[in-house]
Amino acid sequence: MFYIIDSDFPDPSLADEEGLLAIGGNLEPETLLKAYSMGIYPWYSDDEPILWWCPNPRLVLMPQDVVVSKSMKQFLKKNKFKYTIDEAFANVIDACRNKRLDNTGTWITPEIKAAYIKLFELGYAHSVEVWEGENLVGGLYGVQIGKVFFGESMFSYQSNASKAALIFWCMHCIQNGIELIDCQQSTHHLKSMGAIEISRQEFLHQLENLIDN
Repeated sequence: MFYIIDSDFPDPSLADEEGLLAIGGNLEPETLLKAYSMGIYPWYSDDEPILWWCPNPRLVLMPQDVVVSKSMKQFLKKNKFKYTIDEAFANVIDACRNKRLDNTGTWITPEIKAAYIKLFELGYAHSVEVWEGENLVGGLYGVQIGKVFFGESMFSYQSNASKAALIFWCMHCIQNGIELIDCQQSTHHLKSMGAIEISRQEFLHQLENLIDN
């Protein structure tokens, strides 16, 4: 049985086998921040109501454990890219959306974009931009609460650009006390870079310790 969100989210442990927890509600900043602080995130298509998820297991990356392959180290030494933070947030979202529309569709609806721009304006959402010359060729965005960064999406228009964005962000996290990156769903790409699966229970326990109350 699923829950229609009114003002409170149900216990994340009530999510079904696929991780679906609740249906409905809104994407106002206070709703999103409450959801993330409980380990819950929205993911749905244009033709669906808002769906809220808390999967088990959960893919996470400890910034200090990011894997930089020998070939990637050699690539980074060439300094082909330059990196910025929070300089083109809306452009990064658009690129993530467009990249997925070219493939299998996207959950980054206009409503989602507007909601995360609000979080960005409030200082909770952040983006990494990877540039080749004047061209935006890769990046990622997500939400930071306390010592946790909840990664939402990444894109790459050039080989290694999304990997470079993640490595750059991990270095930033280490320098700024961010101890956990939530990768949400498992992918081979992220696992190859050091992300690991942990149980939902362990993930929620870590959130309690890392999110500022």
